[in-house]
Amino acid sequence: MTSTQRWPDWGWELLQLLLIVSFSQAEELVCRQREDLKNPQLSNDGDIILGGIFSFHSSWKNRQDSYMYKPLPLECTREFQFAQAMIFAIEEINNSTDLLPGISLGYKMYDTCGSVARSLLRTNFTLSKYFIFISHFATCACLSDKTKYPSFLRTIPSDYYQSRALAQLVKHFGWTWVGAIRGNDDYGNNGMATFTETAQQLGICLEYSVPFFRTDPPDKIGKIIDIIKASTSKVIVAFLTQMDMDVLIHELSKHNLTGYQWVGSEGWILDSQTSLNSSGHEIFTEFWETLFSCKFKQSESSTGNERECTGHEDLTGVQNGFTDMSLMPIFNNVYKAVYAVAHALHSILGCNQTCQYKILQEIKTINFKTKEGDEVYFNQNGDPAAKYEIINWQPTENGIVDFVTVGLYDTSLSADKQLKVQNNSLVPVSVCSEKCPPGTRKVLQKGKPVCCYDCIRCAEGEISNTTDSITCVRCQPEFWSNERRDACVKKEAEFLSYEEIMGVLLTAASLFGTFMTVGVAVIFFSHRKSPIVRANNSELSFLLLFSLTLCFLCSLTFIGRPSDWSCMLRHTAFGITFVLCISCVLGKTMVVLMAFRATLPGSNVMKWFGPVQQRLSVLAFTLIQVVICILWLSISPPFPFKNFMGFKDKIILECALGSALGFWAVLGYIGLLAILCFILAFLARKLPDNFNEAKFITFSMLIFCAVWITFIPAYVSSPGKFSVAVEIFAILASSFGLLICIFIPKCYIILLKPEKNTKKNMMGSLGEHKNCSLNEHNKVYV
Repeated sequence: MTSTQRWPDWGWELLQLLLIVSFSQAEELVCRQREDLKNPQLSNDGDIILGGIFSFHSSWKNRQDSYMYKPLPLECTREFQFAQAMIFAIEEINNSTDLLPGISLGYKMYDTCGSVARSLLRTNFTLSKYFIFISHFATCACLSDKTKYPSFLRTIPSDYYQSRALAQLVKHFGWTWVGAIRGNDDYGNNGMATFTETAQQLGICLEYSVPFFRTDPPDKIGKIIDIIKASTSKVIVAFLTQMDMDVLIHELSKHNLTGYQWVGSEGWILDSQTSLNSSGHEIFTEFWETLFSCKFKQSESSTGNERECTGHEDLTGVQNGFTDMSLMPIFNNVYKAVYAVAHALHSILGCNQTCQYKILQEIKTINFKTKEGDEVYFNQNGDPAAKYEIINWQPTENGIVDFVTVGLYDTSLSADKQLKVQNNSLVPVSVCSEKCPPGTRKVLQKGKPVCCYDCIRCAEGEISNTTDSITCVRCQPEFWSNERRDACVKKEAEFLSYEEIMGVLLTAASLFGTFMTVGVAVIFFSHRKSPIVRANNSELSFLLLFSLTLCFLCSLTFIGRPSDWSCMLRHTAFGITFVLCISCVLGKTMVVLMAFRATLPGSNVMKWFGPVQQRLSVLAFTLIQVVICILWLSISPPFPFKNFMGFKDKIILECALGSALGFWAVLGYIGLLAILCFILAFLARKLPDNFNEAKFITFSMLIFCAVWITFIPAYVSSPGKFSVAVEIFAILASSFGLLICIFIPKCYIILLKPEKNTKKNMMGSLGEHKNCSLNEHNKVYV
């Protein structure tokens, strides 16, 4: 398409388009304006006219400008830069040979004086001629509803994205306890509603959320100030227009409310500034006078007392709200809006009469890039891509506030990369409750928001290894919580070892008993031909000493880390050796009893209790225990077991019984033999003193039974390794009881009273028993 193409005749009046800007966020007061509504503040002719609505003047800068006070004179505002951005874009397009060749764009700009009512009047007036809306500053999310606003497009993102971005920013700095002030209009209420919803999802709590409008009466504003004073949050999110914010800050300054971190929407955080180079309109004269605090002679407002403007004042030395270029991206929204219209017009050049129905569709579907590389397009809701710069107000020494870009929020990126903010360690803290350190969990305070909580230390055996944990996690069975409750440490394995004092003492007692038994056996063997040894059935005595040695040694199998073999060995060895021991004692007791009870002449009872019968009885009694142990090991043997229940912070390594029936059968059989032996010994206790060892057996069995009767409750109630120690103690005590009661008196006679170790002494009282005598082996017979 070349520059010589002819524009359709019907299009000259039809395609005069309107650029609507700053539609919401303005003053409700009807400001005083000298010119008629039909007279634009700025205008320039062209083939196609673009309309613009700006707030060149306003009286909102003073709190007294409300329905309660007489309005003050109008002042020039900084929205003048938006108009300049529109003029710059139009002139750039007119000088271009690629876009709209041969067609010139003009403009008509109207002043709303910061009034919503006046904005509506301007809009209604222009709607009689124009029908497309594109806004650079109307951010209300409600305007994305295409069922209500089918022709509305904008180059500034919807407040839906801005509200979410503000919540993400608050979360980034760790502010979980904030206050909120919103404009009492669609802009503030809708924006704060989205912020609140997103904040709740991110774990941010609002201590208060109050509406505000610049025309509110003083008592209502006083209540807002009281709420701020009584609050504990140090961060305030303000979703307000610039006019509302100016009034609010003015009131807060009267109460010396300082030390707060303000987080604002673009409605007030933007102090739009740019440099300008235009003249020829009355608005530029007023701007120049405002910029340099001077008056031209021809100005109607001149009183003759002000400094006279020369028109050659130097802009390069001026630093104020009109000359700062830091917020150029905001003016770029106007720039992109003009280009969007131009691209739509360019795409329908040369079409026929049906183009009048396609212009709106064309502008909705455009997609182009500006010279700076910014992509311009509209989604299905008529909104552009949401990208925000995060601006930080930084006061300088000369009183000028620098607007410094410290971050970016871009919804076109993935969720975890949308927000990028420069780290700043000087940000304030605003939380209802301090963070709960590891080792604690959060417990909500009754009647307060979720951001207010107490930090409760985790219970024993539970940990939390993250900050602000809501639960404590229980450690695995083999682990336990450390002192700080922030890590699980492996439990200490506890068992009766040879290294600890108790293990050493029991080992020493066991070895002492073993050596003592061996010593007695040596004494008996060296005096095996003496009457006292021969008279007390030396065969069973040596077998008894051997079994007692095994009893003392089997106690050592209970000490040390349990294993499969040690668990099976300790119980079976104990059961078999003790039965062997008791069987020998029982054999000795029966021989003594039968020898002195067979009083009838010619009785041959003793032939049933000769050496062979004694050996067979011991073997038979022992084999029964062996069978019980074999069945126990075959069906359900003892096995090593980790007991987590005995101690909270320890693992008890012990031997599980496997079959409890097998264990108690072994003990029961030993107890049965012990009771039988005790009864027989008790019956033989009054036999002749010189020869009678039945009373010593009685004492030994009495000790044996007492030990094992008390063993049962002690064993059941003792925790961990102490139950093993109780069992070892019972083995040693009963073994010592048998050794001392049966053999020590005889050793005493052999070693210290050898004069009593004679046949005559052994037969001293036997004369009264005519049927009793000693055979050639000094064996008692009847």
